[in-house]
Amino acid sequence: MSFPVLVGVEWKKIRRSKILLILGIAAVMLWIPSILNAHLNFGMQAEGISPEHNFFIQGFMGMAWFMFPAAMVVCTVMLAQTERSGNGILRMLALPISTGRLCLAKYAVLLMLAAIQFAMMIGMYYISAAVASQTQGYEFLLPPLFVWKQAVAMYVSAVPMLAFFWMLSVCIHTPIFSVGIGLASIVPSVLMINTKVWFVYPMDYPFYVITAKYGELAANIAEMKMDFNPWVPIAVGFTGICLAVAVGYFGRSERR
Repeated sequence: MSFPVLVGVEWKKIRRSKILLILGIAAVMLWIPSILNAHLNFGMQAEGISPEHNFFIQGFMGMAWFMFPAAMVVCTVMLAQTERSGNGILRMLALPISTGRLCLAKYAVLLMLAAIQFAMMIGMYYISAAVASQTQGYEFLLPPLFVWKQAVAMYVSAVPMLAFFWMLSVCIHTPIFSVGIGLASIVPSVLMINTKVWFVYPMDYPFYVITAKYGELAANIAEMKMDFNPWVPIAVGFTGICLAVAVGYFGRSERR
């Protein structure tokens, strides 16, 4: 069975789950306050940022710091539990399929879910910006190229964080502990992005990317530097280690 086919099989397993519903609810909940408080964006001109840019940045900052990572933690655990409930993992391990490929296929599904979450966020942004434009009599809509460029940058930066969450779900079979550790790892992000060693903590990558963009757009706020060295090597190494551990532990307890 080829890897794309295996990914397709894993995707079919979650079609009837509530994972996509959770992602949709998270996207809607995030933008409701932005619509209700759209008038506050005009007060940020003192920081040197336009209302439309502030509307976008504030929404995506809320997503990057907590809403997106929290949704991914829950979805990761749910994805892992689809096999453990009903001992489905035992049937999968009985097939002539490499456990490593099966583990990576599930991680690929997680990456697909993250992409869907970003697509939902972009869709909700445009709906919210359109509503705010009508209620405030001001154009909040930004060009699609700008919006998608920031979303893609945040998505790519989230890959190491997703690898860490997947490793947790594989190594820790008790869902409440896996979720607890995952959510706890999100909290320090707001502190780490303000240090010179922010790149050693992958859970803050998406938040750092959008915060750096905020500093770039706001003329009166200090701009944050994004040095790709040593950021990229550390991110790649961290992702590789997490996936290697996940592959090594995947199905180990069931094989016993």
